[in-house]
Amino acid sequence: MGLVYLEYDFKINPTQPATDILIAELGEAGFESFVENDSGLLAYILKSEWKEGILDHLFILQHPDFEITWTSKEIEQQNWNAEWEKNFHPITVGDKCMVRAPFHKAMDVEYDIVIEPKMSFGTGHHETTHMMLQHILETNFDGKSVLDMGCGTGVLAILAKKRGAGPVDAIDIDEWCYLNTQENVERNDCSDIQVFQGDSNLLKGKKYDVILANINRNILLEDIPIYAQCLNPKGQLFLSGFYLGDLDAISSKCKAYGLEFEKKLEKNRWISVKYVN
Repeated sequence: MGLVYLEYDFKINPTQPATDILIAELGEAGFESFVENDSGLLAYILKSEWKEGILDHLFILQHPDFEITWTSKEIEQQNWNAEWEKNFHPITVGDKCMVRAPFHKAMDVEYDIVIEPKMSFGTGHHETTHMMLQHILETNFDGKSVLDMGCGTGVLAILAKKRGAGPVDAIDIDEWCYLNTQENVERNDCSDIQVFQGDSNLLKGKKYDVILANINRNILLEDIPIYAQCLNPKGQLFLSGFYLGDLDAISSKCKAYGLEFEKKLEKNRWISVKYVN
């Protein structure tokens, strides 16, 4: 039996900017997957991570300018497949990369990535994943050693590999993401990507030219010292999973460990940032 998730179905009026704020607050509370829809948001949290009163202190739920109601139910991971198939549409990043499901028709693009996300985060639809894919397309990866930390579906590792990177490691703490990434690297003829289940403790003694980490603010702040230690000279660190308002805290932590801000992308108040040492 797979892990059991709780699905919260939020009805939001008006939807923006309340939906973006709610996603940020739910991420801080431990929710790990989100699907936006016409009426609001579906949010998922592992039942084992749920706590009584988990929504009590969310600012946006008390805001008088928005009407937000919700219901919740248990959902097993294997039920997720039909849900995303109904809502998952192919996306393109620039004119070079397409991320699609196996049942979508391929297009004539340089990088055609086939992803079956199941319960994993990282189809390219979320702003943070989309911006990380943009960064990869704009960066020379030839012969670079790469880490995709918090890999989700493995989409970032796969594009880096297709862009000439090697060796490439992909790590996620969630067993479902670990297994899903293994499936997706095989599906995209990138089976030499090494996939591991775990957290930053696996990085002891490892060195990389590029580290990609699309996680969340708190984990990034905790792990930036480890990322800095793992970067080779002239290494590049790409981070996302946080809002513009978090940039000062992230950049300050990076600077304290010898990493300098170089570039940021911004989309709907989410950002993705490049640092170098």
